[in-house]
Amino acid sequence: MPSLLDPGFWSDRAVLVTGHTGFKGAWLTLWLQVLGARVTGFADAIPTTPSLYELARVGDRVQDVRADIRDHPAVLAAFAEHEPEIVIHMAAQAFVRRSFGDPRATYETNVMGTVNVLEAVRATPSVRAVVNVTSDKCYDNREQRRPFAEDDPKGGHDPYSSSKGCAELVADAYLRSYFAPQPEGPRLGCARAGNVIGGGDWGEDRLIPDIMRGALAGAPIPVRNPEAIRPWQHVLNPLSGYLRLAQALHGEPRRQGGWNFGPGLDDARPVRWIANRLTELWPEDLRWELDANPATPHPHEARYLALDSTKARDELGWAPTWGLDDALAGIVAWYEALRSGEDMRAVTLAQIEAFQAAGAPA
Repeated sequence: MPSLLDPGFWSDRAVLVTGHTGFKGAWLTLWLQVLGARVTGFADAIPTTPSLYELARVGDRVQDVRADIRDHPAVLAAFAEHEPEIVIHMAAQAFVRRSFGDPRATYETNVMGTVNVLEAVRATPSVRAVVNVTSDKCYDNREQRRPFAEDDPKGGHDPYSSSKGCAELVADAYLRSYFAPQPEGPRLGCARAGNVIGGGDWGEDRLIPDIMRGALAGAPIPVRNPEAIRPWQHVLNPLSGYLRLAQALHGEPRRQGGWNFGPGLDDARPVRWIANRLTELWPEDLRWELDANPATPHPHEARYLALDSTKARDELGWAPTWGLDDALAGIVAWYEALRSGEDMRAVTLAQIEAFQAAGAPA
């Protein structure tokens, strides 16, 4: 496949990443550093302990702004001071279970946080392209047992999914009201991906972090909903899509709108299959068990969720670089390196380099 990313495009370009201290944000920020971009990160805190952001020393080459995405004046001030040309908005409340416990904060962060970013874009003449990252859960999932396409209805059963659907509606309104009528102004694209996996994820109530925590501790892993099917993919796959979309938006306004970045349909696997495969790959004895603890109520979860990424393949030339087997092998290698006390910045950079090499022209 042709190389998706142009290092010359990113070299010395001013990029603002919201949510840069999170799992996806840390991988993206490190990759942007490899590409030579000047990165400003905007986040209120480091969300987990441990964290990829700290283990890989991602903050060593970042203009680090610590503020809440819900704080409109702080968002405006960061844009005004750092004058980004590219904005990748990833800051979010990203956990389904937490959204049931605190729906207000979920909507404030995911909806009004998006409003604050788009208002800052409107007020900042330097901005040329915006990638608004939402989720595959932004779609109104009625268990239709087919992959979602970009024009499917948005919505959601739970507060998290609903908030991501709302963020999509907000972005669509801004696109039609402010950005599309001004083709020489900022260009806006929405990127949707889900169930991204990779080394350095310590998020709560997520399958891979739960399994890896159990592996490192030598403890059995409780697994819920083993028959649920998800579109699993290594985090670098959708991140390559976000970066490719930013390049395309910068070049021409017709790339505005929604984009799915999902794995091939063969990589949409049940939770049970993923758990079994990881226990096989881990070098020591590892087992999982059904989480049937009645004291831990499980929120509603869709049984089938997959994305149709035909548009990104046809119009952006994007395709996943690593399949699921490569992703799982890379995850096990990352956590084995952590257990062995290796330099996790070097390990993470090596995986980015291997990913780029796999996606380079033959």
